[in-house]
Amino acid sequence: MAKWSGQNTPIRARDLTDEFQRLKRGSVTRRHFLGVTGLGLAAAVLARQPGLFNAAAHAGENLGSSMAIATWPNYHDPASFEAFTAATGVSVEVNVFGSNEDMLERLKTGSAGWDLFVPTNYAISTYAGLGLIDPLDLSKVPNFNPATQNGRFLDRGTVDGKTYGVPKNWGTTGIAFNSDKVRSDVTSWKDFFALAMTEADGRVMVHDYQLTAIGNALVSLGFSFNSVKAEELAEAEKLLMAVKPHLYAINSDYQPALRATDAWMSMCWTNDGAQLNRDIPEIRFTLGADGGEIWADFYAMPSSALNKPAGYALLDFLMDPNHAVREHIANGAPTTDSRVIALLPSEITGNAIVYPDEAALTPLEFGAAVTLTDPARADLMARFKSA
Repeated sequence: MAKWSGQNTPIRARDLTDEFQRLKRGSVTRRHFLGVTGLGLAAAVLARQPGLFNAAAHAGENLGSSMAIATWPNYHDPASFEAFTAATGVSVEVNVFGSNEDMLERLKTGSAGWDLFVPTNYAISTYAGLGLIDPLDLSKVPNFNPATQNGRFLDRGTVDGKTYGVPKNWGTTGIAFNSDKVRSDVTSWKDFFALAMTEADGRVMVHDYQLTAIGNALVSLGFSFNSVKAEELAEAEKLLMAVKPHLYAINSDYQPALRATDAWMSMCWTNDGAQLNRDIPEIRFTLGADGGEIWADFYAMPSSALNKPAGYALLDFLMDPNHAVREHIANGAPTTDSRVIALLPSEITGNAIVYPDEAALTPLEFGAAVTLTDPARADLMARFKSA
């Protein structure tokens, strides 16, 4: 069961996520959401715990009154930030981005203004090499326990033996499609691009993100997701330019269009696939049998952060399994932390969208650092978008 409701009766995980989706759609107020899920009560209880942030990690530190986090669409439970504010008095401004490239460009300006952000595994070494993020002082994150983390993902937050990021969650990049509209089999990226120009003409979305837009085009042609070879990129460009007139949109925030059936198929991340399938069962999610991406997202701290004490406080708060489980129930992405897995309901841990079997993961690749700054891929994406 999840948190207790205001009527002192347990609320099921499914009901919690349904209420969360109602909140996101604006059909209920935040007051209603916090009351019916019991999270308002939880926030109030947290606020009355004088020792909650008096541990050695935060004792004597001035957390200020506000902080900012940069993250991805549909990626957090708003109640997590409400509870943190109730417990600390620190309000949280949420900045949403659609690609690591956009985050990188913003950080390079020195005016990002974030105290915490959520980069993907392949970007961390670039941020560290450019001096844009700090190694984390893990003594300030006592709720993080490396012993309970999945080693497949944990090491991707380290550079030269220093920890620059701790995992938020992991996932895959697959294909979401409305099976009532697209009747053909969709089992590969080759299928995706072929159907975009035929059965699903005018109803398909591609990410506004070179890693996946170009990467999945490469995979559909039999190349590596991470290729920077000129001749292979040229083939991928031909495919992307051919499909461009048939697309509904190039956008990383694809849920609204899929929900409204304006779009029938899209490149899709695990968490969105789980959310969509839960709410609209005819929207299915599949991984490409020909390959694609496996990823992990991390919490990291910009060197330019103005309120690092609050950044650490929020990070530690979110690493608490009792808070992290709420995040995973809300956003649908799988966790890297065995403590959190133990708290999740079986309907989530048994969901093949969220936790696919090893055979489905085997063809997938982690994004490579070179793709983030490769000028040829950046130029290709610019031409694709402007065509």
